[in-house]
Amino acid sequence: MITTSKRLEGIGEYYFSQKLREIEGLNQQGKQIINLGIGSPDLPPHPDVIRTLQEESAKPNVHAYQSYKGSPVLRKAVADWYAQWYGVTLNPDTEILPLIGSKEGIMHICMTYLDAGDMALIPNPGYPTYSSAVKLAGGTTVPYELTEANDWYPDFEALSKQVTALNAAGKGTVKLMWVNYPQMPTGKLPDANLFTKLVAFGKAHNILICHDNPYSFILNDSPMSLLSIEGAKDIALELNSLSKSQNMAGWRVGTLSGSKERIEEVLRFKSNMDSGMFLPLQLAAAKALGLPKSWYEEVNATYRKRRVKVFELLSLLDCVFDQNQAGMFVWAKIPAGYKDGFALSDEVLYNANVFITPGGIFGNAGDPYVRVSLCSSEEKLAESIQRVQHFLSTAKVSQ
Repeated sequence: MITTSKRLEGIGEYYFSQKLREIEGLNQQGKQIINLGIGSPDLPPHPDVIRTLQEESAKPNVHAYQSYKGSPVLRKAVADWYAQWYGVTLNPDTEILPLIGSKEGIMHICMTYLDAGDMALIPNPGYPTYSSAVKLAGGTTVPYELTEANDWYPDFEALSKQVTALNAAGKGTVKLMWVNYPQMPTGKLPDANLFTKLVAFGKAHNILICHDNPYSFILNDSPMSLLSIEGAKDIALELNSLSKSQNMAGWRVGTLSGSKERIEEVLRFKSNMDSGMFLPLQLAAAKALGLPKSWYEEVNATYRKRRVKVFELLSLLDCVFDQNQAGMFVWAKIPAGYKDGFALSDEVLYNANVFITPGGIFGNAGDPYVRVSLCSSEEKLAESIQRVQHFLSTAKVSQ
């Protein structure tokens, strides 16, 4: 009998992979589900970006294997982008590593630094891939809870005591900490004080701080990088992505930034996993990173209009939410009377044919919440509101 590897034990299929199959089955029954779950931008990239890909792809000399370190053109574009928007100076030759999507970077980091018994701090609620990547690399996850009462920031005092106790137990070492601000799924924005504390925490406990930063331009006028903090490169790596802000999710282009030493360490693993990225894709990505401020303003104007509709939808469901969230989702607390966000999500899916994400998929601290994506047109959001209104009015009559 052929069996799977032990590394897959405890690793389930990604929630959205499962749920999309269920939604597909419902659609085949004629349900026409409106999916407000996944944060995949429905808008296209800038026309100049598409044109660059088309023109470069037509050239006869661009189809060979590429450098494992990425094109110098893309690395310089990343460095210029960081300097312009984050005020961070990066050496494009040594401190930047292009990625085939930042999701692969999460795996690369875990495989580079974690051995069996090593531990990684994982935000709860947080992006499920952090936990999966740690486990696949052979490490052990240590969730740290983020709470609304603490503004969705880590409790550094409690965390320091926990790390000290874990290291003293002699069963392994806490080596990584995954963080993500603007935070997903809560939409909480960072400030300089938070980032300063993260760098100090990493240095105090010799923990590599891994900051995942794909949402800093979405509904946020003041993008921040952890690497803007003095001394951050000594103890931190930062992932970034063109999936969200440049509407290029399917293009799979991300970046990893940090010190020369860290980049070289990750490259030792990555260079054994792929053979570089298609050059025209990299050149188009460089074009995207050079887009003017007006591009981000236009994208955010669309999301602001949609967010008004999402607020209306969530208010219909008696959910409570912060109107100052960043990112392409709205995080909301469910009303009393529901066991958890899964219950509310299923009720809306099966009775109104609208899918919203249960907060519990991001960790048990998310159980009392749901998340709604802004990646649907105003027309679809308006239709969702009508469907929910109809369901609620019918339910009230039947009572």
